[in-house]
Amino acid sequence: MGAMAALGLWAAGAARLPGNAFPRVVAATVVTAVGGSVDLSGDAGPLARTHAGITVMPLSVTLVGTLVVAACFLRPLRHRAVAGARELAGWAARIAALWLLVLIGLALVARQTFAVDLGNGVLGAIGGLFGAAPEVGFAARVPLTVLFGLLWLAGVMVLALLVAPGAPLPARLLRWREPVRPAAYAMVVLLLACVVVGLVVALVTAATRGRPADHFAVILLGLPNVVWPMFTIGLGATWNGRVDGPFGLPMPRLLDEVLRTPDVSTLNLGTLAEHDGRVWWLVVVDALLLLGAAFLMAARSPAGTPAWRHAVRMAVALLLTVLAVCAVGRISAHYGLSLLGIGDVGGGLSGEVLLRPRFWGALGLAVLWGLVTGFLGALAASRSRRRAVRPWA
Repeated sequence: MGAMAALGLWAAGAARLPGNAFPRVVAATVVTAVGGSVDLSGDAGPLARTHAGITVMPLSVTLVGTLVVAACFLRPLRHRAVAGARELAGWAARIAALWLLVLIGLALVARQTFAVDLGNGVLGAIGGLFGAAPEVGFAARVPLTVLFGLLWLAGVMVLALLVAPGAPLPARLLRWREPVRPAAYAMVVLLLACVVVGLVVALVTAATRGRPADHFAVILLGLPNVVWPMFTIGLGATWNGRVDGPFGLPMPRLLDEVLRTPDVSTLNLGTLAEHDGRVWWLVVVDALLLLGAAFLMAARSPAGTPAWRHAVRMAVALLLTVLAVCAVGRISAHYGLSLLGIGDVGGGLSGEVLLRPRFWGALGLAVLWGLVTGFLGALAASRSRRRAVRPWA
């Protein structure tokens, strides 16, 4: 995770930060990637005020960490059909003990303060007159970072047990393996397939439109932050957002055009299609991905399961998946400077990035898509089984 964050931040230009701040920014990025808490703070003298806040998870770093931790947790348990709860808890406790030390170290390192240059213009003259020397910094909250980091670790290990086909379960939980594991596995494959599609598009864009460092910064830090909300938009969901000022990593040109407005913008298929009609292909891609996930879920389920039950399981699984995407995909960041209590003074020193979903609409559409694709996927899997059995008969 540290290597992924360091490469992404280097591509974004963070290595040029003053005061040897790069390692501390890397630590803060990893902290936020596991759900930790990083506070922004500022000071601008007696007659000025700075205000800042940030809520974002760099999901590329989170995804890499999830895959690595899950693999490390499952490796000692491979080639096992059943494992006792005490044994699973023992392995989880060993990993948690090491992870606790890592979290504490990251939280202590993730703190830095930067001076903000007001320049030589009118803004700099006003700042010098009133003794405003703006500073902005960040610092991780150690208790909250440890708490949320351990919760993230627990969630990863539980998800690994639910998803991995060969992962052992305690004997009491074996009856939940058939209804839960195929659906969970299909949803993880669906999210990873979305990332692969987004990676291919991003690499082609980087090769054809120049500025490859900017594109690689997005890939290494926040590719799922773009791809997974776009997946929900392809289902028909709506997000609200705004981009203002020098905030954030470069994003696809289409999103920047829609979001960079004076007011909060609406982000859905209709508003995106006004700028680029090719966005309707999102619906086609989503439909194919969901049908593939539904077929995979049905194929891994016991034969003879009714199609309506597959549809219900697909709907529930997709509902939880879209809920998770909406929860982790939200972005909120703001920085501003005020003199004598008068608003943001601008001059490139204020900005805002906002992205938030409309939950209920997204969840309702997820249920509808899940029912339809789950039923069709079950029919396709049933026909595939008949074709496989017919030659033997």
